[in-house]
Amino acid sequence: MFSVVIDSMKLFFSGRLFQDYNMVMRNFIFGAICGVAVMIAVYLLVHNTMIAAICGGAVAGLLQPYLFKNLKYK
Repeated sequence: MFSVVIDSMKLFFSGRLFQDYNMVMRNFIFGAICGVAVMIAVYLLVHNTMIAAICGGAVAGLLQPYLFKNLKYK
């Protein structure tokens, strides 16, 4: 199991894991921006940093599988 992680990391950092790295970065940044936007909105409504961080992290984490469902590997 550990060797699979190491091999995937090597392929990722050498640029040979995904077919379209622009799509990967675009989807990742979009998910992060959505998480930050939700975090700021919840903080402005509730004025509690812990609740805002949990909500922002949950939104960003739940969006990632949806955003990366059509991701193609080499």
